[in-house]
Amino acid sequence: MVNIEIDGKKVKAAPGSMIIEVADLHDVYIPRFCYHKKLSVAANCRMCLVEVSNIPKPVPACATPIAEGMVVSTQSEIARDAQKSVMEFLLINHPLDCPICDQGGECELQDIAVGYGGDSSRYEDAKRVAQDKDIGPLISTEMTRCIHCTRCVRFGSEVAGVREMGMLGRGETAEIGTFIGKSVESEVSANIIDLCPVGALTAKPSRYSARAWELKAHPGIAPHDCLGSNIEFHIRNGKVMRVVPKENEAINEVWLSDRDRFSYQALNDTNRLQQPMIKENGQWNSVDWQVALERVVGNLNAVLQKYGADSLGALISSSATLEEMFLAQKLMRQLGSNNIDHRLKQMDFKGDDLDDVFPELGCELADLENLEATLLVGSNLRKEQPLAAIRLRKSTQAGQVFAINQTDYPFNFKLAANKITPASDFAKQLAGILKAAVSQNSVELTEDWVALLNTVESDETHQKIAQALISKEKAAIIFGAIAQSHQEFSTLRNIARKLSEVTGASFGRLTTGANSAGGYLAGAVPHRDPLVLGHDLPAGKNVQQMLSGDMKALLLMNVEPEKDTLLGETSLEALKSADFVVAFSSFADGKVKEYADIMLPIAAFAETSGSFVNVNGTMQSFTGAVAPIGEARPLWKVLRVLGNFMELPGYEYTSSEDILTDMEKNSSTKLKKGASKAPKKLESFETHVSEVNIYQVDALVRHSTSLQATVDGLAVNSLA
Repeated sequence: MVNIEIDGKKVKAAPGSMIIEVADLHDVYIPRFCYHKKLSVAANCRMCLVEVSNIPKPVPACATPIAEGMVVSTQSEIARDAQKSVMEFLLINHPLDCPICDQGGECELQDIAVGYGGDSSRYEDAKRVAQDKDIGPLISTEMTRCIHCTRCVRFGSEVAGVREMGMLGRGETAEIGTFIGKSVESEVSANIIDLCPVGALTAKPSRYSARAWELKAHPGIAPHDCLGSNIEFHIRNGKVMRVVPKENEAINEVWLSDRDRFSYQALNDTNRLQQPMIKENGQWNSVDWQVALERVVGNLNAVLQKYGADSLGALISSSATLEEMFLAQKLMRQLGSNNIDHRLKQMDFKGDDLDDVFPELGCELADLENLEATLLVGSNLRKEQPLAAIRLRKSTQAGQVFAINQTDYPFNFKLAANKITPASDFAKQLAGILKAAVSQNSVELTEDWVALLNTVESDETHQKIAQALISKEKAAIIFGAIAQSHQEFSTLRNIARKLSEVTGASFGRLTTGANSAGGYLAGAVPHRDPLVLGHDLPAGKNVQQMLSGDMKALLLMNVEPEKDTLLGETSLEALKSADFVVAFSSFADGKVKEYADIMLPIAAFAETSGSFVNVNGTMQSFTGAVAPIGEARPLWKVLRVLGNFMELPGYEYTSSEDILTDMEKNSSTKLKKGASKAPKKLESFETHVSEVNIYQVDALVRHSTSLQATVDGLAVNSLA
């Protein structure tokens, strides 16, 4: 450790630390604009100038490493004069439009100007004016306010891995902008709004809608991917005005995907379902909750009496809360049916008996950036899990990432090897790597595995990947959404598990939805009770069987099968042929009015309490940030009342916490790890694997107008 003194305070710090880092650790304030703890040091704003003993001139604290015996003063006359002089230069061209600037009240320049700015300016020449640029539907620009800190530029090149912005020109004519007039298209682009220390870059959807001091912050959890990013809702008059990241180093650091940031717009969409509705003679009529639920109970009882419990099925969103999933499966099983599923994007269910406790990543999210060798299988990671891609990108500075995909996706990091192959050959490619690993590691296999590997060849790329997975201490095999929606997913998973066993690499999955892990733990699957393994149930129907078969009654819980399942519009035939369909939904548009008989308004993600479980098994609970719109109610409340109406036992819950307590009380500790078995044979076959557009993953993002106006939002789902 190095001994230094800052403002009379003697401290110890790690060698190589910069003065500003040591000051922050010991609560010594140094003003700054260009410095950010997650970005490289630029040292171009000079606001952090401090005095250091035996150095004749002030030095930038962000770029000056500490040395033994160093004495630093941040408040000396030399330091203060230097800081005030820099502030004067920065204010020369900055416009005085704080009263109309969205950044007003939370502006770093505004705050620092109070302490270091002057009452008047000595500058009398013409001020620089920059032309505003249209860089897309998410970010608004006022580039005359820009102070050239280059945080936005560094974020793109260092964190997002997409060089979209840069500084053009020299001296006072220099301007920050996009290259060749392009829009900013990165899936994490809006983080530059948070990074901008002035009002040059602000959120376009919430522009001129509220002042910073009018907003009340409420913590929450992002509902669109399996990471569980921490967020803050900014609320004014009971309405969500914007969403920003809440720091959590273990999960999302200080970043947020654009999908998580702007999906809040759907909360006030004109297509929100605000009252219970019943279809009579082809016409939709609004009714009260009593009438709607009585109709649901009557029709369900009629179906049960006429066709039996196996004719009843339920589909629930993989972004439903743990409590909602638990109550949904409880209701179904008390009615005698195991036909419930949340795995909307899965096609192959042959391996249900070999499922893990829940689909997990296999390593901590934060450890993604420390991996030395990673094999991605069937994943367009940038679009599926944007923040996981940022983490994994860091690993490529010292490690290697390999990929097996059907398309050459534009990753935001360099691949050590990229195996582009038809989806039908994914299993052969994995088996080729396994064969190479067995040979290199001299592993003895059972006869079934030996027979399988004798049917495949191992090429040079397979050897390279196997060698990396074996030789590196921190190695991982990760399945993306494309692999998990594969028609031979169970085969791929079996081979990957064996490869993990042979190489010592971890194996995991990055699932769709915010609560796929919770779906397994809560029992929202047709073959398992809540949290119980080894107590498998008589097989109920999975999502594919329910939407391809002859179900007489279906409960759709925040699910639009034609958009949310891999069957797409082919599911409409089963929906329209059912005797009775109930849509528990936040929205009343699309084709739901064609196949549903009753629509019940459900509170959206900011309007309800509950819990999500991420891919590390971390449970995060949250409360509602705003009141539900109209007559909408949280799904757990609707299911509780429905259970009461059907005179079922155990529906006395008064809060989502009560449901969680009940679930934990009935949980089992008899947990087992999923096993692997050798596939009988590998065959090439005609197949397609659906890739879901980043802004089509659920109803919320589909109803966010700004996200739909982006380049990705305007693109249609692609099928390969």
